[in-house]
Amino acid sequence: MLEIRNVYKTFNPGTVNEKTALDGLSLRLEEGDFVTVIGGNGAGKSTMLNAVAGTWPVDSGNILIDGIDVTRLPEHKRAKYLGRVFQDPMMGTAPNMQIAENLALAARRGDARTLKVGITRAELAEYREKLKELELGLEDRITAKVGLLSGGQRQALTLLMATLKKPRLLLLDEHTAALDPKTAAKVLELSDKIVAENKLTTLMVTHNMRDAIAHGNRLIMLSAGRVVLDIAGEEKKKLTVQDLLQRFSTASGEEFSNDRALLS
Repeated sequence: MLEIRNVYKTFNPGTVNEKTALDGLSLRLEEGDFVTVIGGNGAGKSTMLNAVAGTWPVDSGNILIDGIDVTRLPEHKRAKYLGRVFQDPMMGTAPNMQIAENLALAARRGDARTLKVGITRAELAEYREKLKELELGLEDRITAKVGLLSGGQRQALTLLMATLKKPRLLLLDEHTAALDPKTAAKVLELSDKIVAENKLTTLMVTHNMRDAIAHGNRLIMLSAGRVVLDIAGEEKKKLTVQDLLQRFSTASGEEFSNDRALLS
């Protein structure tokens, strides 16, 4: 479903600020894989997600989604393949529009624009049913402006919007990092439920080692723009944070450096 082949990305080449973010990165996700991604500071986690999403072009290598080479496709043309939830709860939604209007925009993503009536009664009924599944009471606030929602409610709504049209690939970009622990746990629970019910192929970047171990069927760890650990199945289920730190040190030859991850 996703194949990253020998991808390189360097920022500010030829200057004193030159930084190699992806150094021959290769990764393959099978259909239905739920892969958690963790790494130290500057490991290339966000750069990898942005490369897959087309936020910026890669220097070399190839990215394939569902067998289609999207390496040279701009971000807006890749949108039909992808769903994405960002770290900032303020991104991914239109705060001055109603919940229903935001869902309608998500439902029409990639469709041709027409002059027909905005939201039908049938669509409203469908949105209410979808919102009920979040168990946050948003089905009773469907005309409320999204900007009035809490961070957790907004992330849950963004998650629903990102998966409304069942993307070929779901990207979760530290989507609980800005939330308090209780709210983060709720959003992760919803993520697991939506991914499982829709059998979505998912790539989730997280700074929390326990979350990386507890969620998904596979865990990868990045260091210096490459995959240094790839753990799946029963082996992943038996992992502890201490095991992960030790294995990272052995694989990369250095200590793990990510304050947020170590403090989580």
